Parts: sequence; structure tokens; C-alpha cells
Amino acid sequence: MPYTVKSSEKTRKSGADGETKALLYLMNFRSDSDEIHYFIVDFFNDLTGMDRFSTKLWDIQSKAAKNNSPKAIGKELVTLFKNYLSEFEFAYYILFVGGVSNTLRIDATLNTFDISNITTSAMLKLKEGLEEEANEKGYIDNQDITDENIMDFLSKVLFVIDDKEPSEYVKAIIKNHPGIIPEKQILDAIFNELSEEQSGKKNSNVEGITIQTTDEALNYCRHLTNNEIRLFVLQRIINRNPVEKGVPTSFIPIYNTWVPEHQKDMLDECKQSLCRALFNKNAANSFWALFESIYDTIVKYPQYDVQQIYLSIDNGVKNSSPDFDILSLKYFIAVVKDGVQDDN
Repeated sequence: MPYTVKSSEKTRKSGADGETKALLYLMNFRSDSDEIHYFIVDFFNDLTGMDRFSTKLWDIQSKAAKNNSPKAIGKELVTLFKNYLSEFEFAYYILFVGGVSNTLRIDATLNTFDISNITTSAMLKLKEGLEEEANEKGYIDNQDITDENIMDFLSKVLFVIDDKEPSEYVKAIIKNHPGIIPEKQILDAIFNELSEEQSGKKNSNVEGITIQTTDEALNYCRHLTNNEIRLFVLQRIINRNPVEKGVPTSFIPIYNTWVPEHQKDMLDECKQSLCRALFNKNAANSFWALFESIYDTIVKYPQYDVQQIYLSIDNGVKNSSPDFDILSLKYFIAVVKDGVQDDN
């Protein structure tokens, strides 16, 4: 079942922002967001979510225009339609747009909807736009552009209208823990950096590449992972990489009590525990709750050392994050303490 990459492209700033919003929509705003591990950039489409073992794909076409007419919406669906006609199976087809004209929706209050919320007249124009665009594209066989295929495809499409600021998309990663949410300026900066990181994945040329299975898309390094993004956000909040080389300054008094020949191994274990805690989706809420408690204590009591901060944290909060033990938690406290106080 070969699949050939066609129509990959570079995008302008507004388009890049839309694609980053689409990524964060997949990551945070769906009931199945926790299933998505990989975010593949401009390979199958503008963005494609993939689960951990490439058994399920979420395909997204992203367009930044704010007032798309029904016919324009139809034209924007062409890449999704191409993937629908391919031999590969996509679980979801999603059109993520900046906005639509007021003639499209039956219920204009719904920003996530399927074709049941599209007016009859708009549906005719939408089909017309898709059919015209499909006939113009060399990568779609004209024999496949039938009413049956178009209607079956459209019945599977989810339309999502972007209704949030960039900062809101980033905030959603840690939305349940308001104590650690930075100010809007920092959230916007995180969004912009993530957008640059996402756009940077387009530097390699994949046009014309043929793959036999969906997982082969990962070989071209045009993806980000859920874990990378969470680590990226944490780094920006605490102003440092939590697992960088060396010993955090606040951790040196504890580190120096260890037998020298075991120091490196014990430090590595602390870092590994922190990584497990950060990337454990089943305990994500517990991790951010623990981080919030640490962060709050450091801000309130900047004179506290690591041991005093550790003793100040509620035991229930500590125990709810199963990947930490005493030493690794103290290591994490030291990392956060150094980051917060260096930033101040």
C-alpha cells in the first residue's frame, strides 16, 4: 500500500501560527488527545497526529483565513480528500480554519461540527469547491471524484474553527494548575518558539517520497512528540532544561553527601525518574500538581533550602506522583528552585 508525498509546502507566519494552534488543539482539546503521541509536520498533510505505534492517524488541514466562503471551504478540503482516497487509513479528517462566512453554519455558536451543521445551500457550494479543486490537482485520479466518494468523505470530516488566542492554546497544557501558569507575554513567547520549532521541521524536502507503511513517515524526522512539547513548556516556565548536564546549584549540598564513586549513577537515576514523571500521561495531573506545590513554596519562601521545601509539600501531593522517590523529588525541587530564582 504505497503512499507518495505530494503538495508539501512552506507557509507564511499566519499559516504557521494556524498549524501550531492545530497541533495544540490535537494535544489538548479532544477527548482522545491522550492517545496522540506524534505530531507529523507537512508530510501527509499540514499536520497529522499519530498514536505511539502508528495504528491510528488524525489528519489535519489548517487554513488561517478568517472568513472562508462555503466554496472556499470546499477547496481547502482537497488534501484531506486525497488522503481519504489513498490506500492508507486515517481515523479522522479535520479541517482547522480561522473562521467561516455566516452563510455556512446552521448553528453559528458551534465551532466544532460536522456536515449536519452546514446549510443545504452552503453544502452545494462546498461540494462544488471540492470537486473543482480535486479536478485541478494532478495527484487525484479524476475517476475517483464521484458523488459517492465525495459524500462519504464529507460525512467523515470534522470542522474546527479557531476561537482562541495563542496563549490559551499553550495554557491548556497546564490548565488545571493556575498557580504555575505564567503571564500572557510568556505564554505567547512559548507559542512563538513552538511555532518556529514546528516550521523548522519543514527544512528537509520530502516531495515525491514514497512510503509503504505509515510508521515510515517518522524516518524523515518531521515530527514532534507529546513528550517533547511538555518538556519544552516546562523548560520555559523554570527557565532551564530540567535534565541538563551537571548538578543544580541547590542540589550540591545533597550531592556532596553521596559516596563519590556512586554520585554519577545516583544523579542519573534522579534525572531518569524526573523524565518518567514528566512523560507519564497516566499521572500528568499529579506531576503538574506537584510542580505547582513546589513552585508556590519557592515563591512564598525564597529563603528555604531544598530540604525545607521538601518537608513543606503535602505528603498526599508527593505520593500522587508515582515516578518520584525522595532523592529524585529533591533533585526536581532543586532544578525548579534554581530556575525560578535565577529568573528573578
